Amino acid sequence: MFILSTTLSSRLERLRGPAAARRFGRLRRGIEKEGLRVDGAGAIAATAHPRGLGSKLTHPHITTDYSESLLEYITPVYNRPEEALQFLGDLHRFTYRQLDGELIWPASMPSKLNGNDSVPIADYGSSNVGTMKHVYRRGLDARYGRIMQSIAGVHYNVSLPDDLWTLLKTLDEREDTPMGEYRSARYFDLIRNFRRHSWLLLYLFGASPALDTSFLPDGRVPKGVRPHGQRTLLSSYATSLRMSDLGYQNKVQDQLKICFNSLSNYVNTLRHAISTSWPDYEAFGVRDGDSWRQLNANILQIENEYYSDIRPKRVARHDETPSQALEARGVEYIEVRCLDIDPFATLGIDATQTRFIDTFLMWCLLSESPWISDEECDRLDDNRRLVVERGRDPELKLSRHCQAVGLGEWAQDIFAELGEVAALLDQLEDGSPHGEAVAAVAPRLDAPSLTPAGRLEARLERTGEDFADAMVAIAREQAEALLATPMNASREAQLDQLVATSHQQQSDIEQADTCDFSTFLSDYFERARESRVLTPLDRGERP
Repeated sequence: MFILSTTLSSRLERLRGPAAARRFGRLRRGIEKEGLRVDGAGAIAATAHPRGLGSKLTHPHITTDYSESLLEYITPVYNRPEEALQFLGDLHRFTYRQLDGELIWPASMPSKLNGNDSVPIADYGSSNVGTMKHVYRRGLDARYGRIMQSIAGVHYNVSLPDDLWTLLKTLDEREDTPMGEYRSARYFDLIRNFRRHSWLLLYLFGASPALDTSFLPDGRVPKGVRPHGQRTLLSSYATSLRMSDLGYQNKVQDQLKICFNSLSNYVNTLRHAISTSWPDYEAFGVRDGDSWRQLNANILQIENEYYSDIRPKRVARHDETPSQALEARGVEYIEVRCLDIDPFATLGIDATQTRFIDTFLMWCLLSESPWISDEECDRLDDNRRLVVERGRDPELKLSRHCQAVGLGEWAQDIFAELGEVAALLDQLEDGSPHGEAVAAVAPRLDAPSLTPAGRLEARLERTGEDFADAMVAIAREQAEALLATPMNASREAQLDQLVATSHQQQSDIEQADTCDFSTFLSDYFERARESRVLTPLDRGERP
């Protein structure tokens, strides 16, 4: 019989009474979801971002990521995931009304490409802010290529309610610790446990075992994948090629060794990276006459360039970098970044997945979370790489406390604890959505064919379809389903208004510029190097 860990058991026991009494509220979450625009044949769209969607520089909910063709949707924050998904669905419906025969690609690995230049870099207008966003993307092209930047994913943002933080602080007997300091430290506890166990999410929800051959224009066939159909590479064991060395990778960033032991370490490491030049980037050059090739030649141009499967976040003010916001006011929420788009979910993510992730994140928070040594950090990276490449291999072994253990055995132990955490969260609900989500996902542990990656491989094998053809067919089905469902009327009016408002805001920003771009950029990086550490009195807290 599996026994709960002592730390988790104690914390759950002390939280059950307050949960039953509704002394704290639900988790809060928002969803960011990317999706390539493609033509009817499945090729990446070469058209500009539709004007009818508003300004991608200023619209709060519809923008672009790297490419002009890579849509990005951002929902508001909600206490119920179903509400976030409803908003996300309406963003898709609104978009389809502006697309002239184009489709939203329903997968993380990109559609048909035609070389690096077929991925258009997003243009954000003539303002200094817009120019900075564009030049940053030019730098990404120079460093990693545009093809890598055509990959899409889902980012899941979660925060705990203030009343729960107050309760946890009391239960941990940390009343003398300023709330901002306590909250940030506990969020980093969560992040470290996430890093230790994110392989489980990659196995359960990884959805990219295949890719179009145009993603690798040199014609190579990497280890672990095989040709399928006319233009597909497919793996029988991979869970998320998006998260593999074929997808997001940065060998230069590997030296940063960010394992999230403290807020100060995280901030100082990023500040070092945006202030330290790198020889290869210096050799490429920052400017070619009046044309900018990259923002600078440093390890990171800006903090957003750091790739990670999870990030601590704080909404930044207009004069702050992300790290300065964290440094000044602490962690506000966390951003989960390792989620593939699920082709079998109309929106790329569904309520079951959100409820499971909520449970998983709460488990990460309530479980014991010692600091991560350099040696453990390397083992965690190895575990993640193994699951990304071979997670559906029944013979796969992972490193658990330096001992080899089967993925399924370790996952079963985690699920036993997740069930208890789900029961706690369900005390805040009318039904048992978290428990039902854990139960719904559990069969995947014994049957890799039930995972999104397994389902996609099975479809391609059964039909003989190429990856691109299957995704076009799914995209058409999803477009029809979305357009057949009416939008929320008030939200439709809101989105209509935001089109005009966002274009006007971009125009206002462009007219308000008072200096040239070089001066603007110099001022930005001078401010970015400043420390924003505040004392407890500065934060309005008791010393």
